[in-house]
Parts: sequence; structure tokens; C-alpha cells
Amino acid sequence: MFTKKIILIFLIFLSYESQAQKSLTSIVILGIAQDGGSPQIGCDKSCCKTLWENNLYESVTSIGLIDNHENNFFLIDASPDISKQHQMLKSFAPNGSLGGIALTHAHIGHYSGLLFLGKESLDVKNINVYSMPKMSFFLENNGPWSQLIQEKNIVINKLKNDSIQTLSKYISIKPILVPHRDEFSETVGYIIKGKDKSALFLPDIDKWENWNKKIENLIRKVDYAFIDGTFYDENEIPYRNMDEIPHPFVIETLKRFENIKENDKKKIYFIHLNHTNPLLKPKNKLTKEVIRKGFNIARTGMKLDL
Repeated sequence: MFTKKIILIFLIFLSYESQAQKSLTSIVILGIAQDGGSPQIGCDKSCCKTLWENNLYESVTSIGLIDNHENNFFLIDASPDISKQHQMLKSFAPNGSLGGIALTHAHIGHYSGLLFLGKESLDVKNINVYSMPKMSFFLENNGPWSQLIQEKNIVINKLKNDSIQTLSKYISIKPILVPHRDEFSETVGYIIKGKDKSALFLPDIDKWENWNKKIENLIRKVDYAFIDGTFYDENEIPYRNMDEIPHPFVIETLKRFENIKENDKKKIYFIHLNHTNPLLKPKNKLTKEVIRKGFNIARTGMKLDL
């Protein structure tokens, strides 16, 4: 009887050890909204009215990468909601600390959170910020971002297109240039590699057909693909000229991917959803239709092994 108990304990230990190895690295979804969040400032339409009344808020798009081996976590993009998102990462990795931040581009939802690293808030020292050359130049030569560098709150690490940057022993990123509205910087997506799996993070791009790469080829090579789902269709914001804010409409992406393998469809998670996008609501009929077709919508708090 005693021997059986010892064997059972040993098997349980092996099970926990195996599970720990599986989750040595992971991705956490920290927000899924477009740069302005949801509800969005000044919006009293039906998409936001109930959210204001019930104090409900969806954080701006960002993801976290956790390395439990080195007890570090990393942010991809520094959103305006970085305070909540940093705290969320700490809850997933209570023994971890911020190891660095990788930026995609210089639109407000993707880098403005850097301000909270300065002396008015967290006042960290020597946090690695990974950014492309134009993005780095912008931070180095414009206040208040330059003050973060002067005060040694952040250290700029310049990335090269299509070149691997190691973040930790088990996590690396590779930036890939994409066409987007590049007023102050270039725009990149990232191929992310963990201990066992890989992911594509591509929250912003103008149109799939304007890119010199085939998105389908990238999806085949990764385990997860978090891609631009900003607008569901062209009728979403009739008061704006959609040609001035081009994104792949979700309905265009669904059409483009309708004949890819089912296994590849399952990898796709729409993210970076505008406050008008019906996919923000889990019970919306269009949300259910997207899922019925074999795709996914990213949700804040979602954690995936990497």
C-alpha cells in the first residue's frame, strides 16, 4: 500500500513537471481594442453608450510574453493601458519582472504607454525597448520620449527587418515590415518564437494585397496568428473616408482565407478591433458567424502556451 502511494505521488509529480515544461513560455492577450480603446472618447452611439453607463472598458491591443525559466515578461507594444496590462502580466507571472518592450510603430495605441515608465510614474531604470530605426530615431529626438532615454528609464535597442532579436533564453522576436500609415516611423509585425511554439503578431496593416509577402505563407509557419481585425466592413464608420484609414476588413480576410486548410484557420485570431466593430461583443451574431467559419477572436486574459 505504501509503495503504491509513493508511485502515485511520483506520477503526480511527473504530471506537474510535464505541465510546467509545457507552460515554460506563454502568450497573454492584454487588450484587443484599436488605439482609442472601447468605449472611445466622445462616442455616445449604441456601440459605446451602454459601456459608458456600466463602466465597462476594453483595453487597447497589446500582448505579453512570459518566460518562466528566467522569470521575465515582455510587452509587445506599450499601450495607453499599460498600467493595467503590466499588473495583469504580474498576476500571470507573480515571480516575474518586466524584461523589455518591443514596439510595432508610432501610433498612439502602440507606444504612448512608455510615458508611464518615467519619473512621474513607475520610474524604472534601463528597461530595454526594441524598435526599428525610424521608430528609434523618433524616440531619441522628440520629447517627452527623449527624456526617458536621458533619465535612463529606457534603453533603445535598434532592430533590423527580418532579423531575429533574442529577448530571453526561450523567447525571440523577428520584425517584419508591413505597409501602413508611417507618419513618424515604419510599421512592423513580429514573428515570435517561444520554447515550443511560434506566433505572428500583426495588429496593423493597410491591405493584404499591398504587402510584398503572402500572409497565407506566414500563417502556415506559425502556431498562432494575431492579425488586424480593425473594421468588420466598409460600412462601419460611414462618417469617415475609409480610404484614409485602410485596413483589411474582416469580411475581406474571411473571403481571402475561406479555402485555406481548417488547421490554418484555427490559428487565426482577429485583434485590434475598433470600438464600432461588432466582434468586440462575444454574443453578437457576426461574432458567432466568424467562429462558425473556423476563425477566432482574441479576448483579453486569454493565455496560450508558446
